[in-house]
Amino acid sequence: MQHDVVDAHHHLWVRSRTPQDWVDPVTMAAIDADFTPADLPAAAHGVSATVVVQSANLWSESRELLAIAASDAGRSAGIRGVVAWADIFDPAVSDRVAELRSGTGGAALVGIRTQVQAEHDPAYLDRDDVRRGITAACSAGAAHPGLVFDLVVRADQLAACSRLAAALPDVSFVLDHLGKPRLGAADADLAAWKRGLADLAARPNVTAKLSGIVTEARWDAWQPDDLRPAVDHALEVFGPHRLMFGSDWPVCLLASDYGEWLATLGDLLAGLSPDEAAAVWAGTARRVYQLEESHA
Repeated sequence: MQHDVVDAHHHLWVRSRTPQDWVDPVTMAAIDADFTPADLPAAAHGVSATVVVQSANLWSESRELLAIAASDAGRSAGIRGVVAWADIFDPAVSDRVAELRSGTGGAALVGIRTQVQAEHDPAYLDRDDVRRGITAACSAGAAHPGLVFDLVVRADQLAACSRLAAALPDVSFVLDHLGKPRLGAADADLAAWKRGLADLAARPNVTAKLSGIVTEARWDAWQPDDLRPAVDHALEVFGPHRLMFGSDWPVCLLASDYGEWLATLGDLLAGLSPDEAAAVWAGTARRVYQLEESHA
């Protein structure tokens, strides 16, 4: 494993405060639980820093994640960045995000995310109000660097993401989970995803996470080679210096434990040069999210 590893995508939740209504207690029993910094296995696997990502559309969760990042428990767990939720339709969203940045843990705020994957309108990301809200949220607080906007989207939304990135060239976008390719689906579905990813990768203000793909394969019967077409295509169109590792813990537990996904991705990246591997494992995340350097 690389000396410096950054987990650019994981979650934390306590369901009494941040309900996870999408979790089916029968088919998703592995994640039908609370997950706190003490449960995060990143440090035990040699990960030097992490970015925790919103899981609920609540200002209260955004404040809570920032407070965790500032706490002794959060620092001990390696949490150095927070991608928080913001209501991009709030006319005062810029002020609200600025309040997050000036509040407890505000220095750890590195990005904003909304649940674009839940939107059924195919023109959602083309809407002027959506684009205005993203711009306002990501530029909040003129005294600070701009915030990244994380894109959690379905594969069929990739074309709209490309148009969005072209329309907002001053915003840095990060694609979560490679746009969720449906691994094991029909060849036509995977071909469409490949085209969409290539078009999005042509936008220089976009990077992507090698995260979440293990749960796009068959949870109980996947093999590393099932994931290879997605990883290889991402490497081809983005290049390693625009890709970053993410665990998607605890969601990954539906199909893989933390260490297994780390080892699997290591095998899938075995052909990279040391410099390229260093970018995927840590460099890209540190650059894009402007994380402090590790002194481990």
